[in-house]
Amino acid sequence: MPSKRRPQKQAEPLAPKTPGEKRTSSAAAQPPADERSVTASVGGQVRLLRKQLGVTARELASLAGLSVSTLSKVENGRISPSLAALKSLAEALNVPIGSLFAEFDERRDCSFVPSGKGMRIERRGTREGHEYSLLGPSLSGDISLEPYLITLKEGSKPYTGFRHPGVELIYMLSGRMAYRHGERAYPMKSGDTLLFDANSSHGPDRLDDTPCTYLSIIVSPRVS
Repeated sequence: MPSKRRPQKQAEPLAPKTPGEKRTSSAAAQPPADERSVTASVGGQVRLLRKQLGVTARELASLAGLSVSTLSKVENGRISPSLAALKSLAEALNVPIGSLFAEFDERRDCSFVPSGKGMRIERRGTREGHEYSLLGPSLSGDISLEPYLITLKEGSKPYTGFRHPGVELIYMLSGRMAYRHGERAYPMKSGDTLLFDANSSHGPDRLDDTPCTYLSIIVSPRVS
């Protein structure tokens, strides 16, 4: 007796894409973590700007030419909006398109250095026995900021020939020394602060009690 053949089940058609939405398959690989972070950050920024304007999701969706469902998915970080959708949202919110990435830029532009993990580097004072530990890379923006932990041990030599653009702040952590700026030397001990124009010659002039440790923070205009 011939066996009955089961009819094959037809695959369900894919649902049509909503405008501004990238369709993904459940079997597709998840996007990289940084891409998911960007998607979530953009969505949160869209929601924040919409609420600051005092408009509803339905009103913004209409202004941007998107469906309410798509806008909801964007704001909740569930989909990555297309460039056209981002442009439409920025115009509807009356902001530059770059503003939609502001939250992600703030999250990314951060530096954390655990205790004792600063990067040892060489500067002009290295040959005089000065030890420099860079406490973080300079972040993006219009200014350059260089934070150093500087250590002067027994055998280190004074050096007052530093000169560079910007301003510098010295905060004394331990030991005692005289720090020269221009024509004047300032006696410094733990807790003392010196802020000065770094275009004038400066540097440790006399080491009274070593080891000396101090923070040096240099701020200058960023050269484009």
